Amino acid sequence: MLLIGNGKIITRDGARPFIENGAVAVDGKLIVETGDSAALKAKYPGAEYMDARGRLVMPGFINAHMHYYSTFARGFNPGGRPATTFGEILSGLWWRLDRALGLDDVYYSCMGPMIDEVRSGVTSVIDHHASPFAVEGSLFKIAEASGLFGLRSNLCYETSDRDGEKIADAGIKENVDFAKYCKERNDDMLKPLFGMHAQMTISAKTLDKCLAAAASAGTGFHIHAAEGIEDVVDAVSKYGLRVIERLYKFGVLSPKTIAVHCIHITGEEMDMLGESGAAVVHNPQSNMGNAVGVSPVLDMLKKGIPAGMGTDGYTSDMTEPLKTTAILHKHEKKIPSAAWIEPHTMLFENNKKIMERFINGKVGAIKKDHYADVIIVDYKGPTPINADTINSHILFGISGRHVDTTIINGKVIMKERELVNIDEEALLAKSREHAKKLWERI
Repeated sequence: MLLIGNGKIITRDGARPFIENGAVAVDGKLIVETGDSAALKAKYPGAEYMDARGRLVMPGFINAHMHYYSTFARGFNPGGRPATTFGEILSGLWWRLDRALGLDDVYYSCMGPMIDEVRSGVTSVIDHHASPFAVEGSLFKIAEASGLFGLRSNLCYETSDRDGEKIADAGIKENVDFAKYCKERNDDMLKPLFGMHAQMTISAKTLDKCLAAAASAGTGFHIHAAEGIEDVVDAVSKYGLRVIERLYKFGVLSPKTIAVHCIHITGEEMDMLGESGAAVVHNPQSNMGNAVGVSPVLDMLKKGIPAGMGTDGYTSDMTEPLKTTAILHKHEKKIPSAAWIEPHTMLFENNKKIMERFINGKVGAIKKDHYADVIIVDYKGPTPINADTINSHILFGISGRHVDTTIINGKVIMKERELVNIDEEALLAKSREHAKKLWERI
């Protein structure tokens, strides 16, 4: 048993959101009790004791949309004329990069962001992968990498027609094979979704195949939806439907589906999302970087749509999209009082709800019978820290670099900024080696 004591416990449990001098008792992979530090230390005298030394103790962060494969774009110069549209970004950078990936590249592209995730207190990740000329086994490579770091992971392959029917079929098979593996394994540390890139790269024929395959695999979908205006133009010109309308009409949307971005959507499409129960994931930094527009997530939240938060590969630190969401929507609405509560709701409440749709256990809170995904944050606030002020401190004062210790599923992955039993330098050296060779192939 592990007892984390002498900390300011930020529980994310409405019954007792803050414990001034608290402790967390962990037995195996579960939290068994929270309470006052002295009382729990007396109750569990034989437990291994971890002294938080007055630091903050919080649930680990959850990233609801990630792209590990995008890592090797960092520092890469695609050359040519600068992109002026989202479509040009896809064709000029991302689709050139993912076509060059081999299976070993897929594995080593995970190293940098996974190290950063552990270092910034991210404990659960939902990833969306593409490597069209190395499809078979690609999800298993990412699973191998996530196992090395002990990250709670949900993985899928983004099926697409953009490289032809044979590769689209391979993507379908990889999703099904991985879902079967996860079902046999039956472990909340590794779960599947069925990936599709976007409706604009999924033909009617391939969509039918995906629907049948996902039904047989028992999964929902993970798909980019109305990210760029190109997606809407494609849907309307080919099918006479907008993006969400097409996904809704053909049964892609359900409580087991994640629709990512949802920027160019109407009020009627929001109603379809709400009726279907699908979750939406907001990625503000990526949207701003790609100049695709601002997702109307504040309106979606008002309609009861479970909108969460991701990074889309832009960063591994979940405090960054939190901060960006807060200022982006103030700026867009020109209302300084906008988006004070919603960003925290998305990150701390809705990401928890989204992740729990795909696992059997509970995450995202320091509470009895939740998985022991716990971080210790070395932050000494200049003003009082309590249940009423903690979100303000996270928004304006805390970043991932304040995380000292990361515990996932009851296992200490990083302690006092040192990764446990992981040769960080060797892994990053191999990552740089693979990135350099990949750049030469593009």
